[in-house]
Amino acid sequence: MNSRPNPFLSLDYEPALESLGDDYFDEVSAAEFPQHILRYRSDRLLPQIGLDPAAVKDIDFIEAFGKFQGREPLLALRYHGYQFGEYNPFLGDGRGFLYGQVRGVDGELYDFGTKGSGTTPYSRGGDGRLTLKGGVREVLAAEALHYMGVRTSRCFSLVETGEQLWRGDEPSPTRSSVMVRFSRSHIRFGTFERLHYLKRADLIKKLVDHAIEYYYPHIWGKSDAYALFYAELVQRVAELTAQWMAAGFCHGVLNTDNMSITGESFDYGPYAFIPTYDPLFTAAYFDYSGRYCYGQQPNICQWNLAMLQKPLKAVIDANDLEAGLAKFDECYAIAYRSLMLQKLGLVATNSSELDRLLQLTVSLLKETQISYHHFFIQLTESCSPSWREDVNSILFLVDVLPLDYWDEWRRLYHQVLGQLSREEMDNVSRRLQEVNPNVALLRPVIESIWEAIINEDDWQPFYDLVRQIQGGQ
Repeated sequence: MNSRPNPFLSLDYEPALESLGDDYFDEVSAAEFPQHILRYRSDRLLPQIGLDPAAVKDIDFIEAFGKFQGREPLLALRYHGYQFGEYNPFLGDGRGFLYGQVRGVDGELYDFGTKGSGTTPYSRGGDGRLTLKGGVREVLAAEALHYMGVRTSRCFSLVETGEQLWRGDEPSPTRSSVMVRFSRSHIRFGTFERLHYLKRADLIKKLVDHAIEYYYPHIWGKSDAYALFYAELVQRVAELTAQWMAAGFCHGVLNTDNMSITGESFDYGPYAFIPTYDPLFTAAYFDYSGRYCYGQQPNICQWNLAMLQKPLKAVIDANDLEAGLAKFDECYAIAYRSLMLQKLGLVATNSSELDRLLQLTVSLLKETQISYHHFFIQLTESCSPSWREDVNSILFLVDVLPLDYWDEWRRLYHQVLGQLSREEMDNVSRRLQEVNPNVALLRPVIESIWEAIINEDDWQPFYDLVRQIQGGQ
């Protein structure tokens, strides 16, 4: 046992969700694991909760987030959800729990939530464990999305636990892990849907009040707070979906139990970044119908918001709900336009030329099937002040066919850049570097990282990739 105080156990935990009462959760115990090897710790998140990384030891992470010493109660949350369009009342935290809630230095409330920490009343015959590969993939996804400007949960720690797991979608036996996720909230759309299923309008109202008080405090106490809550949630989800689409990210399983009430992205299972612009690209091998394909994500998120209206009608007027949802398309279009123009180094002003350039960029990517991510990487790396004067100096990709698409795109891009001052042209280069990552987290990249781990227990490529995703700092 560590003789020095563990800084994680000295944090000022708030019983925010616990105060709602046990209608919303079950108290559970963590599994005991035969081994504890800290494979990842997020030193970049520690200052966010007021801790100095230099003062936090690896053993502190292991005790708190591998052995789960010194914290109770541990809460497995109850929820239902629509899975591939069908309602499932047999869900809930089946391999995780809420470890605790703390205030960040920014005054916001954050959750520590586990994945792979053992069985709960909702494990449905599963072992409650997380494969090590699943943990590695979630660390990479969360960091990549965060540094691409996506509102996302992040991984706080990953501990290898020494068990052998059997899975149908991985070569088995495979190694095990437990992960701690750092997010704004673990309250899901499905948390409300369960209460509607149980016909507990009183508990729905209590949960809506809780969500507004803790996650929408700027509208707390207003006479129309309920309507404003749903309208802002719609806006947050629309903006999040636009962030995924601009990032070339396919979540894979957008069931309503994977949608957060704070409009934050989380739970990265069979995700994938698209290799080329293909609206029909699917991330999950079991998504046979393509319900959750890349191009369907805006429609699916809008549908999930529509399903959420069923429980919310217990406290929010139906007309207010419809008015809130009606803003989704506009919010999404504005956000997507702005993000994609930023990826071209531009500011989203009101301009028909910019609209045409965006339309042409998407058409170029779709018709030529060039690498979605490497297009923006090469654009960033080759950016030059000469682009403003000479159209022929603008990025030229010799492997792009048909060339008429490429020539038309360069002419319009040059026309837009030509209207900028030299100082504004400098901002184009800066914006390209800020918005476009220098690494594409495609499946072959992730597999190469995993091969080094599974074959040689070599973690250096993983740490190098994380550092590269974070900007090499």
